[in-house]
Amino acid sequence: MSPVMLELLINAVEETLLMTAISGLFSLIAGLPLGLILVMSSPGGIAENRWVNRSLGLVINGFRSLPFIILLVALIPVTRFLVGTSLGTWAAIVPLSITATPYFARVAEVSLRDVDRGLIDAVRAMGASKLRIVWDVLIPEALPGILSGFVVTLVALIGASAMAGAIGAGGLGDLAIRYGYQRFETVVMIEVIVVLIVMVCGIQWLGDRIVARVDKRH
Repeated sequence: MSPVMLELLINAVEETLLMTAISGLFSLIAGLPLGLILVMSSPGGIAENRWVNRSLGLVINGFRSLPFIILLVALIPVTRFLVGTSLGTWAAIVPLSITATPYFARVAEVSLRDVDRGLIDAVRAMGASKLRIVWDVLIPEALPGILSGFVVTLVALIGASAMAGAIGAGGLGDLAIRYGYQRFETVVMIEVIVVLIVMVCGIQWLGDRIVARVDKRH
């Protein structure tokens, strides 16, 4: 590999990690509260509200049903308004965050629903507030599943960030398209694939270790 190509590859890895980290953080900050609202407002939940539950679920399902490449193009005006451009790494973070948030919200919802109902009822019987139930029961008990879901979300974001390279978002996808596909450099394509596999395996391995540490069931 030439020094120039090595530098391009390193820059592409940094851009991919930046897109994944920031959009992943946003999905965690926004997606977890959405998952909590879905669980709390569901029938039999601690703050049952069917209108809120159905409305929010409809919105989340609507965004989840859109293929990322379509959402990427549809959000170009929004992206341009927020960051001043529709190209580059920071521009890609906007659609990546929006597509990852509803995905993680549903993953978090599944983990939160698995919390022992008897435990929740016992805490409610002792007079605990809804906020106390969330912080002392729901989140701690569902934490291993939430973290596992977050790792899956990060892995999905790596793939989506590579797809965003199709419209000049930067990162490994952009490198693979511009230098591997358009210039018929098969070696570049192979190098990008190998790097992506290593990144995914590394994130999954680290995530599994963290989950194992916080999982009180083992």
